[in-house]
Amino acid sequence: MELRQLRYFLVVADELHFGRAAERLHITQPPLTVAIRRLESELGVQLFDRTTRRVTLTVAGESFRSRIQGAVSELDDAAGDLPMVAAGHSGRIRVGFVSSASYTTIPQAIRLFRERRPRVELVLSPLTSGEQIEQLLDGGLDLGLVRDPGEVPGLGLEPVSAEDLVVVLPETHPLTAHPEIAAQQLEGEPMILFPYRLMPGFVARVLRLFDPGGSSPQVVQQAIHQETVLGLVAAGIGLSILPESVQRFQMPGVVTRPISGRPQTALYAARGTNASPAVDEFLDCLKGLECQSK
Repeated sequence: MELRQLRYFLVVADELHFGRAAERLHITQPPLTVAIRRLESELGVQLFDRTTRRVTLTVAGESFRSRIQGAVSELDDAAGDLPMVAAGHSGRIRVGFVSSASYTTIPQAIRLFRERRPRVELVLSPLTSGEQIEQLLDGGLDLGLVRDPGEVPGLGLEPVSAEDLVVVLPETHPLTAHPEIAAQQLEGEPMILFPYRLMPGFVARVLRLFDPGGSSPQVVQQAIHQETVLGLVAAGIGLSILPESVQRFQMPGVVTRPISGRPQTALYAARGTNASPAVDEFLDCLKGLECQSK
């Protein structure tokens, strides 16, 4: 059974006249008649009752038309939309992002992208860097916004933005008296960090701050979301090190201080090698925002 046969059948069912149907299809009547007969033979049923005076649909023909009409229309729409999808003006892209991007880069990029590509559906998923990398490699995401990912075979990585790291402390902690804090001053302090398997690059970046002294932080608690980390810090469970954009939360009971030397963390766009033009456009929106902010 061919899609061409189904289209022929629907036109004949609409016209109930083989001559007029052939004119609509811009073909002669004999090949149309042959195509319908072959379709009936393949289906094993008669679709039309034909006399010398008129053509009518059989009960089977009526049922067949009702079942395939929507499907053929959707196929035609999909085929007609393909050039738009190929050009990045239609379709869907799946974007993952770390929580810090949800209140810095992502909102404005979405607004700009929707202005430029209103027919492209954005499917947004808040995920850790580790989760995004897994889904990007498995084909579950088209683009990810990850922190300090390092090299990932099979993925293209492009920097989007960078910001300073800061120490996050309870407001009653003695270190709040310092205008800035050196990593060595955090030795022995209870620390709250993300799980390494979910944010490997960022955790490694934090741990490298302690390398010059040969020490490592005393991790007493792990948490996935920045909001949770802030709540634990406010409760006095420990200190943490986060991107400076965390200051936008203004969590009561929490104070931030810059780190000596102003170490930074970077947000990267990660994607597979076969990214669509729509993904390129979304990445341009992210980069455009960064250029405008400088």
